Amino acid sequence: MNRQLNSKLILSIIATGLLSFCGVVIETATNVTFPILMKEFSVSTSAVQWMTTGYLLIASIMMPLSAFLKKRFTSKKLFATAAILFITGLTLDVTAPNFIQLVSGRVVQGVGAGIALPLMFNIILEQAPIDKIVFLMGLGTLVTAIAPAIGPTYGGLIVDAYGWRGIFLFLIPVVVLALVLGLISIQQVTKPASTSLDITGLFYIAVTFIGIIIGFSNLSSITTNPFGFYIPFIIGIIALVLFLKHSATTKKPLLNLQVFQNKSFSLHLGAYFLIQLEALGISFILPNYIQLVNHQTALAAGLIVLPGAALGAVLAPLSGTIYDKLGARKPIMFGITLQIISMIMFFALGKNLNTIEILIIYIILMIGMGSVMGNTMTNALQQLDNDQNADGNGMFNTVQQFAGAVGTSIVSTVIAFSQNANNGLNYSAKTAIGAQHSFLMLLIFIIIACVALNVGTKNHD
Repeated sequence: MNRQLNSKLILSIIATGLLSFCGVVIETATNVTFPILMKEFSVSTSAVQWMTTGYLLIASIMMPLSAFLKKRFTSKKLFATAAILFITGLTLDVTAPNFIQLVSGRVVQGVGAGIALPLMFNIILEQAPIDKIVFLMGLGTLVTAIAPAIGPTYGGLIVDAYGWRGIFLFLIPVVVLALVLGLISIQQVTKPASTSLDITGLFYIAVTFIGIIIGFSNLSSITTNPFGFYIPFIIGIIALVLFLKHSATTKKPLLNLQVFQNKSFSLHLGAYFLIQLEALGISFILPNYIQLVNHQTALAAGLIVLPGAALGAVLAPLSGTIYDKLGARKPIMFGITLQIISMIMFFALGKNLNTIEILIIYIILMIGMGSVMGNTMTNALQQLDNDQNADGNGMFNTVQQFAGAVGTSIVSTVIAFSQNANNGLNYSAKTAIGAQHSFLMLLIFIIIACVALNVGTKNHD
């Protein structure tokens, strides 16, 4: 095919990017509404978490389907379906008279986002000029790297001015705009093929995600209800083993596990998972720290992390340009080193972080994030054959959603344990100690990711 960066390709990337951005930004935007929703609908902390967990669970299950959907349906049909589902989910939430409908709306949004996010990357990989792929992948990846940081600011602004329903209401015209742009711009370059869906594989992977994510969502109450964690977690692991065995023997597996035979790809994917754990973990810790330890408002919490998010957004495509000129290794290792430095600073100052320190350290972190995220995904996919790109892309997007669910659960559990264990201290001091412990855990994750990327990027420029 003739790969050209024409207006239709640019508009199609903008359309899928807008929808993907809405899907990711709302994950953290709704976090600031939890206390309000608990009071309005008379639900507990563990119940209100299903606003996020339900969404991430469904999105995680949809991601492995992306390779099958790409082969079976046209990109325009997939995008239109995703956008309409997302609008439906937003409408359910805006009009929700009860908590059940509220969570249902989030689940429907999860289906839409689960289709849209891999579609954006598939369009770039399939249609963009070879010399522009890295730059465009950098732009695409900043959606998943920056949107979680922008979410609290957006949520805080809207909730203060219009109430929690406004978070969903103001996204509807954005998704409608994305739908219109997509319908007039998305092109099809490969003919859809009639292919069968691996139902057994889908069942196993669904049980895997349901079990593990429910298990981690119950992790904070493991001391009082250990079975709430262990039983679903063990079921999830058993389902994962069955999925791996099934995929190795079936002719048309849901996910092509042969991509893991490529050592460099596997190392990049593992590192990406740990970096995404850090990103979602930090997006949970900082707003809570600013509000509970430093006693500032939800809006202030959002505004403090905004400069770092904005800088990361600017640098993400720039790092792709550096990739083109210097290769993958230098920007990736530069970015992961900055992340290690920032996490060391967060840990060292964790008990007494003030606003200026949070602002500066988060900027350093997001410069590193902008340099490493898109380049890690792009470099990993370039280790694969063209016919494996859809499977590799599906893996990365699955990992991104799964890491979001697991990262938030682990961090919230560490903080909860510290809040319950340090008797004699006030709530703010307990939360600060919990945050410091979480910073240490995330630092360890990033060091492991650094080692993986150091090995994975050698001799691949």
